Amino acid sequence: MDDRRIMEVFEAYFEKYKKTEGDRTSWSAHWTVYAAGRSFEINMTKCPRGTTFKLFADRKKIGEIEGWDVFLGSLERLEKEYGPVFERGDFFAQMEEML
Repeated sequence: MDDRRIMEVFEAYFEKYKKTEGDRTSWSAHWTVYAAGRSFEINMTKCPRGTTFKLFADRKKIGEIEGWDVFLGSLERLEKEYGPVFERGDFFAQMEEML
């Protein structure tokens, strides 16, 4: 799945499943995949300061990325570090199925 399609899928998923973070200035949606007893989650949050992606492996926060360009640029590294539980094609294809 290419970067443009990943953005389209995640944005559509976000619009459908977003929830407020309290004061209605911050909204988020997350997706988690499970494989071989492991998990990988990406939480996308939008607020006045921009779009942030929070990353979790096995329910532990492993990082936070600000902005689409940096996020998309990190996907290859994430696949290498957290594969096979995180594989971008599978991760975003599963998300797309929920739409």
